[in-house]
Amino acid sequence: MLKNLWNDESGVIISAELALVLTIAVLAMVVGLSEVAVAVNTELNDISNAIGSLNQSFAVTGFAAGTALTKIKSTTGGSRFTDGVDDCDVNTTCEIVCGAPTTPVGDGGSIL
Repeated sequence: MLKNLWNDESGVIISAELALVLTIAVLAMVVGLSEVAVAVNTELNDISNAIGSLNQSFAVTGFAAGTALTKIKSTTGGSRFTDGVDDCDVNTTCEIVCGAPTTPVGDGGSIL
């Protein structure tokens, strides 16, 4: 019985085909997941651009109250804030770090 089991070769081709199919499937899954990662990063960049383009300026009007004889009872001056553009607002590239490029220390240049 052990000799028959040792000489049995009926499953060799199926095992080789299965290994080939699994290898191709794993490679296809790696490529697919890589494309999913790129698509997710692109969408997150779009969301960050949308948040960066929000205008956060506001204004509060003043208030004054008085009598018929123009005697002032109460008054407030109002307030205003204007949102300026930040460094990374509406960043159209996929860079994580914004700002000027720097020269590495070992190249003899100075760091900006």
